[in-house]
Amino acid sequence: MANTRMVALGITAGLLAVFVAGTAALGGPQAAGTAVGTESGERTVEDGGTGPYKAIAVSNSGIPTHTIYRPKDLSAFGDREKLPILAWGNGGCSNSNAAHQNYLSEIASHGYFIVAIGPMQAAGAPRGAAAGGPSGGTLLQAMNWATEQNTNPQSPYYRKLDPSKVAVAGHSCGGLQALEISPDPRVKTTLVVDSGILNDPNQRPGAAAAPRGGAAPGGAAPAGAPAGAPAGAARGGAGGGALPGMPPLTKDHLAKLHSPVFYLLGGETDIAYANGMDDFNRIEKLPVFVANKGVGHGGTFSQPHGSDWAMASVAWLQWQFKGDAEAGKLFTGNPPGLAKKEGWTVDKKNIP
Repeated sequence: MANTRMVALGITAGLLAVFVAGTAALGGPQAAGTAVGTESGERTVEDGGTGPYKAIAVSNSGIPTHTIYRPKDLSAFGDREKLPILAWGNGGCSNSNAAHQNYLSEIASHGYFIVAIGPMQAAGAPRGAAAGGPSGGTLLQAMNWATEQNTNPQSPYYRKLDPSKVAVAGHSCGGLQALEISPDPRVKTTLVVDSGILNDPNQRPGAAAAPRGGAAPGGAAPAGAPAGAPAGAARGGAGGGALPGMPPLTKDHLAKLHSPVFYLLGGETDIAYANGMDDFNRIEKLPVFVANKGVGHGGTFSQPHGSDWAMASVAWLQWQFKGDAEAGKLFTGNPPGLAKKEGWTVDKKNIP
């Protein structure tokens, strides 16, 4: 019957193949299969983390602009237990996640599938925030690719990931990248680390604020910037103090968020402290938690297993995605459990 209908419509099998190929080339539904690639460069960071699943970092030719951090043994995951997805953006909007590898590996070891901006790097790669130059990938690409893998029978991640549990996160400029895509309905929580939407649009994350009274170079918002973009904050670094790849967000963007947000800041010596605290104060209707520890803007990423930054991030994710009540005690109650740990100060809204 199908062949009869095709003939009646004047469609040959050859023409149909051309049509399907064209749809795939345009990025239609048939294109998903093209994202499946082969893994290479498997590497263990430190000892694979302290969680129940030893983690590895790998490259995948289906998304060579990013690095995957995941449990080494995937046999434990399937229909009964799936891996929540986390898309990660780096400090300085860098194209290298080497500075955050201890932290990311530790999170992955607790049963998470992380797609981090920046291609896979060999052991011993530079850990400087600027290593690798401006970002060559995006968090949206990371999220799209991961969710496609779960539904593609050709992928090693087929039915092992949980697209209903997607987090976006990032450090400094990467935190702005996370906030940028947080309105996406797939995002169920956001982790903003040493970051916040700029109070001064001429300030770049991780740099000193512009002098008071100083005019933004170029004056008005650059051509091509989204409506409402502050002067000097265009993506790509046009004008002002913007970093290449930095989203031109204004505080109005916070009203677009729809899921719980965790701000993790390095105390008053963190250059992002004022920005992050101002974000927290402006968010009224969502569950939002802010935690500060006086370690500065660099956090504890490079310490063994990511130290306090990983501990707090894992606990937040375990509570949000895996219903871990014990982990949730760090964020609930008066005072929350995290406030009882040495050196931490916290605040919360719309959280019991």
